[in-house]
Amino acid sequence: MAPSATYDDDPVSLIGAGAALEAISDAIDNVNVIKGKAASSTTKSNLKFDAESQFDTTKDKTAFRLYEDACDRVKSFYAEQHAKQTVAYNLAARQRFHSSARQRPELTVWEAMEKLNTLVDESDPDTQLGQIQHLLQSAEAIRRDGKPRWMQLTGLIHDLGKLMLFFDGAQGQWDVVGDTFPVGCKFDERCIYPDTFRENPDYGHEVYGTEMGVYGEKCGMENLIMSWGHDEYLYLVVKDQSTLPREALAMIRFHSFYPWHKEGAYSRFMGEGDEILLNAVRAFNPYDLYSKSDGVLDVEELKPYYLELIDEFFPGKKIRW
Repeated sequence: MAPSATYDDDPVSLIGAGAALEAISDAIDNVNVIKGKAASSTTKSNLKFDAESQFDTTKDKTAFRLYEDACDRVKSFYAEQHAKQTVAYNLAARQRFHSSARQRPELTVWEAMEKLNTLVDESDPDTQLGQIQHLLQSAEAIRRDGKPRWMQLTGLIHDLGKLMLFFDGAQGQWDVVGDTFPVGCKFDERCIYPDTFRENPDYGHEVYGTEMGVYGEKCGMENLIMSWGHDEYLYLVVKDQSTLPREALAMIRFHSFYPWHKEGAYSRFMGEGDEILLNAVRAFNPYDLYSKSDGVLDVEELKPYYLELIDEFFPGKKIRW
């Protein structure tokens, strides 16, 4: 994939990049839908956000993201991702994000949604609709289930990290989408296609290849260096520019961390309060995976409600991306 600067000048390249990105993203989701069926339930708290989802009770969850070649596509994707997501790359990505020399475009959340909408075309097998529809479908499903307003907003913005294709010099699909995992410690066997980590320079490293790596036991999930992608990018963008609660930030940052929230991996790093974050991510997951088949929504009719919601949690209006 070409550097993101090319996309703004070449709409054809942008459409192609978006088509490829959405294809691999949905193929990955296909695997995760299957994995999700085996997920163990956790004890529900009294927090409203953690109530069991209702919108998806009648959905046939086996009918989502069916690709004839999904396995080959996903295997090729993860072979590249697992080989390249090193500690060195992740530290460099964060340094690039925080660099004073980096120009950070300023857009409102709604403007960012409209920009992201240009990344999607007919290559998506589940919907012919753009990203705004998917984001609204997620948010509306959360809203229909009576979840808090902050969670509705989380559904609306959760994929906006894909804007890194425009703004943050993404190197390819491998550092934008896919399951996420910590770097700086041993790669867990419960990650998808764990054998492909053998090509990673950090595999078997005297520190990074050990069980604890650079971390301490029960250090807290927020202190892990997560593999770079749209989840981590959006988390860094919104954590200091919104009033979203800690649970919402966890939903954004960890919604692709399937080894943790579906397979129970990396629990040795969980500290005080992390059970609530884990429950939050698990509560959010169905709204991302299963809302995409919902009907076409009237964007203009819904826009005033969500503009008010955005303003409630983003008091600065313009976001520095």
